[in-house]
Amino acid sequence: MSTEQVKKKDHNGLTEEEFLAAYEPGDYERPSVATDMVIFTVTDAEEENYRKLARKELRILLIKRGAHPYLDSWALPGGFVRPTETTEEAAARELREETGVDKVYLEQLYTFSEPGRDPRTWVMSCSYMALIDGSRVHIEAGDDAAWAAWFQASFCMVEQAEQKEVWELTLSHEETVLRAVLEKEKGRFFTESKILDSGGLAFDHARILACGYERLRGKLSYTDLALHLMPEYFTLTQLQQVYEVVLDREFPAAAFRRKAAPMVKETESYTENEGHRPSRLYRKNL
Repeated sequence: MSTEQVKKKDHNGLTEEEFLAAYEPGDYERPSVATDMVIFTVTDAEEENYRKLARKELRILLIKRGAHPYLDSWALPGGFVRPTETTEEAAARELREETGVDKVYLEQLYTFSEPGRDPRTWVMSCSYMALIDGSRVHIEAGDDAAWAAWFQASFCMVEQAEQKEVWELTLSHEETVLRAVLEKEKGRFFTESKILDSGGLAFDHARILACGYERLRGKLSYTDLALHLMPEYFTLTQLQQVYEVVLDREFPAAAFRRKAAPMVKETESYTENEGHRPSRLYRKNL
């Protein structure tokens, strides 16, 4: 602190040093701050015919709440920010604790601060999106016994009026199916959407999930973000499958190869033991 700052006095005749000595944080109501994580991965669907190219499935990690509020409801992984960390550090910590992986793509989505979004108290959520290479995710039947599960996800518009759009978010894991319904104005972002049906998701997590989907889909059109969902080596067909499952649309193979060309680098390696003709492997163009 400079000498000039210490000597300046406010309208009460206090220097900054005197003001800080008398300051009472408890005089002002303060919110709790949490981070909520939209964690995406893409995995292969199980195929009975090993000669058939495996379909891709987009998955999102959900946690089954074991305490009030929203006891037994499914929610995004997250937690409160500690006094010694930034929101990004808290998000990275939660990611490590919930998935066991580190050093993955992490991006802030939005800060949700709507009054009443948490029935306990005033809680603001700084949400983040993480992308994990599916080969680093281990999924097996019954893994929700640990109160966490990777849900297969889809998101589509189901109704359109002159100025309104209604979207359905479907999340499924084994026999559990969650369907959330959101409404938004045309041309507006999902940060301003209204939850018509939470579908069994806790808090306002249906809206946060919709925002994550919106961000991921939007960035795929002008960035190489999808490569963060890929292993180190992959085929162009596998990369195309990831684009198609995220964007929920098909691409002509030739057109996709032109789109992918600047993002990838050809290697001298080929796939092995996959039941069909070997395909050339690519990697991210660094």
